[in-house]
Amino acid sequence: MERVWTERDASYDGVFFIAVKTTGIFCKPSCPSRPKREHVEFFERIGDAISAGYRPCKRCQPQLANGKPPDWVAKI
Repeated sequence: MERVWTERDASYDGVFFIAVKTTGIFCKPSCPSRPKREHVEFFERIGDAISAGYRPCKRCQPQLANGKPPDWVAKI
């Protein structure tokens, strides 16, 4: 997840989400916003991030991800 997040790999959008403790938002891995690593935590599902008190990022709009992993994940 660290590598995907630092590289902004959009092929992982919908596979997991990044939450920023200092702002209270969660993002897609491809979000152009870059918080410091010590302020970040990862979630597998949007519902988990929301239950933890985070709201969707207005910049990358993670709630609009298709909600299912990309096709290549099923092949693993």
